[in-house]
Amino acid sequence: MPKEKPELSDAMRAKMSGKLPEKNPIKGTKFTIAISSAKGGVGKSTFATNLALALKKVGCKVGLLDADIYGPSIPKMLGIDEKPKSDGQKLEPINKYDIQCMSIGFLADQQTPMIWRGPMVTSAIRTFTQKVNWKDLDFIIVDLPPGTGDTQLTFSQEIVMDGAIIVSTPQEVALLDVIRGIKMFDKLGVKILGLVDNMSFFIGDDGKKYKIFGEGGVKKTAEKFQKKFLGEIPINPDIGKTSDNGIPLVEANPEHEISKIYLKFANEIKALYLNH
Repeated sequence: MPKEKPELSDAMRAKMSGKLPEKNPIKGTKFTIAISSAKGGVGKSTFATNLALALKKVGCKVGLLDADIYGPSIPKMLGIDEKPKSDGQKLEPINKYDIQCMSIGFLADQQTPMIWRGPMVTSAIRTFTQKVNWKDLDFIIVDLPPGTGDTQLTFSQEIVMDGAIIVSTPQEVALLDVIRGIKMFDKLGVKILGLVDNMSFFIGDDGKKYKIFGEGGVKKTAEKFQKKFLGEIPINPDIGKTSDNGIPLVEANPEHEISKIYLKFANEIKALYLNH
């Protein structure tokens, strides 16, 4: 008997035909901002969480969608251990620190590995974007997983993304993946708001800056591909401590030097989208 052909997703059919499907905005939201790293371990989820809280601090209504199906970090960072309510049709986002949140980590045991194939991941993403009752948001911040795989393609091809921020550390091995990410977003027509140099340096007890991951790589990459360089975020142990305690730094200490950097980013984003 001939083997049954696998079912193709709408996005895959569109890709094969050369036509992109109609993009649909996430209901209940005005603007969707994706946070991407292309490379894992560069602090992307920490950035997404603190940026969402910073946007709230500057007067925006904000949602945070953890789209990293295989490695959700948002439940730990926000100290959420409850499951979202549902009416059988839609999920209710969990409200924490006055931001609306959703993550696969709310629905599954955080210690259970998500052994899912691509179509299951795509289905989960569609659930979070189409079947969550997001309410009157100015911004929804989407924490994308590392890489350029199914999740990124689903968001880029099927959902209106109003902008993407790429987070990286300065070393060459991270920047190679950043270049892939830039090319992916450019090819799919997603506006890159800029690149952030995360964990760019730390200040020692002697007051000197130590750039342990190299220097200037993210800025040079931004310039090479004609993207905006948004700035540097130094290494600081307070960031990790507050995230581990479920109270991200911007919420725990808005006056902290790192928090002020996030608030600067938030004010720039607010001005770009809401104050024009």
